[in-house]
Amino acid sequence: MSIKAEHLTYKYGDGTAFEQYALKDVNFEIPDGQFVGLIGHTGSGKSTLIQHLNGLIKPTSGRILYNGTDIHSEGYSLKKLRSKVGLVFQYPEHQLFEIDVFSDVCFGPKNLGFSDEEIKKRAEEALRLVKLDEKFWKQSPFELSGGQKRRVAIAGVLAMGPEVLILDEPTAGLDPRGRDEILDQIRELHDKKGMTIILVSHSMEDIARYADRLMVMNHGEKVFDGAPKDVFEHYKELEAIGLAAPQVTYITHALKEHGVPIGDHITTVEEARDAILKLLNQ
Repeated sequence: MSIKAEHLTYKYGDGTAFEQYALKDVNFEIPDGQFVGLIGHTGSGKSTLIQHLNGLIKPTSGRILYNGTDIHSEGYSLKKLRSKVGLVFQYPEHQLFEIDVFSDVCFGPKNLGFSDEEIKKRAEEALRLVKLDEKFWKQSPFELSGGQKRRVAIAGVLAMGPEVLILDEPTAGLDPRGRDEILDQIRELHDKKGMTIILVSHSMEDIARYADRLMVMNHGEKVFDGAPKDVFEHYKELEAIGLAAPQVTYITHALKEHGVPIGDHITTVEEARDAILKLLNQ
């Protein structure tokens, strides 16, 4: 069971003088339960890619398979797919519109045709999953803080019962505390519910801390795909395409260049701390 891209290609202005590749022969498979980070500079194709995964965009050529079936095959229900592959856009709070938080979270499952009892149950469970206190449920979403609005928007997607959750820069515009709270909750969904997570982010530190796998896009092509520790070893190549490794990676490489045997594949502050303490205790 997985999401699979086979020779995925998408062109803007296909057949015109302005034809341009947004995606070019992209191939990958994401098995159930994996936490994937997706990075790339602006215009690299990552946002176009994630919109293919739940059928919002149809490829120019190639195909997307969900659990082995081409999502654009005849008779395939894209409505059902979008309940299973949930997409949270950047600044999702801009999509909030109902009179109160609870009604907003009910909107998705209501459109899927569930009973009133099931809608209520799903909304309550989703709001508890994102840890939004009940005292906010009957408030207007526009009275909430930025981080709280973000939680409501994520809850609205969770209420539809997705197996895969795709998040496009879910912490954009949040303060450090809000960012950590949102990412910790996303990680908890992955760990406790076994949900597949695809996280688009510009923060190398966040990717290093949370993701099990990292895919790097550049000019519509997938250029790296592997464990974050392995991908960040190519930090010079990442710099050449406008990206970078986590800051701690540069620090540990500098220490090694000065003869400090700190070890390899360090990508988080916690790992660097442990390695330095280990050296001091030797």
